[in-house]
Amino acid sequence: MHLRSVGELLKETFQEWNQDKASRLAAALAYYTIFSIAPLLMIAIAVAGAVFGEEAARGEIVTQIQDLVGEAGATVVQTALANVNQTKTGIVGTSIGLATLLLGATGLFGEMQDALNTIWEVAPKSGQGIWVLIRRRLISFSMVLGIGVLLLLSLFLSTALAAFSSFMNSWIPGLATGLSILNFVVSFSLMTLLFAMIYVILPDVKIAWKDVLVGAATTAFLFTIGRTLLSMYLGSAAVSSTFGAASSLAVLLVWIYYSAQVFFLGAEFTQVYARKYGSEIVPTKNAVSVAANRLPSVDPQNSPRIRPRRRSGFLTKIKNWFGRR
Repeated sequence: MHLRSVGELLKETFQEWNQDKASRLAAALAYYTIFSIAPLLMIAIAVAGAVFGEEAARGEIVTQIQDLVGEAGATVVQTALANVNQTKTGIVGTSIGLATLLLGATGLFGEMQDALNTIWEVAPKSGQGIWVLIRRRLISFSMVLGIGVLLLLSLFLSTALAAFSSFMNSWIPGLATGLSILNFVVSFSLMTLLFAMIYVILPDVKIAWKDVLVGAATTAFLFTIGRTLLSMYLGSAAVSSTFGAASSLAVLLVWIYYSAQVFFLGAEFTQVYARKYGSEIVPTKNAVSVAANRLPSVDPQNSPRIRPRRRSGFLTKIKNWFGRR
């Protein structure tokens, strides 16, 4: 791909970003995530805890969040997890708690699916009944389980790398640097895989994995770069002085909003890349394309579709004839 092609790809990506109002979608997703993050993490902890134990899985979750958003944001998540994990009394209370947990965890991915359908320019067919709603919830629940499996894999790899590093340091001093690089590569790969899974499974489109992996890797790269810059900002005293007692929640909300922005920017990039250089994006049998209903993103003065038609010579002659009379 030439440098000019890269420039055109980025230009069209940002045009689609503005046309889809992706920043507004990110704000809505960030607000929804605040109320869904605790149920989502509880299910992920349950999946990973089945192998490593609940305390180990919970500790890994809190550690990862603390590395991302700092101690203040991790405290909010830890408190939410503790409140969700409180024991319910009776069968009714337990059933209500379980239903709330599942609805909260899957609702986030339902919102994410609607936003990705907007970006992918598709919409569900109308009048499909309750089974489509059930199917969408099952897809959302599969994504929740997928996050739990990725957490399980992350725990396994982190434990294996830590044990290998401890064993090899006694034989080869200075090996820790190489293992740190390997740990970064593993984390980046898992992040890319997570974004690719979401881009393929959630929207109502058929898209090739090879096209999605390019966009997912780009999203993971932007996420990694922005994480460092945002951590520097969130670690400053300006946030605490601005928001006061609500600074912990504000830190978490700012981080989620940034992550949603990067996520949707990567989705726009993936959609443009797949359309221009990859395979064709086709709606599933339960969806229809709405691309034809969108306004053109080109300059109206240069668009042949909306350029005024010239009068034909025959009509001009008739008008002149009536004018002379």
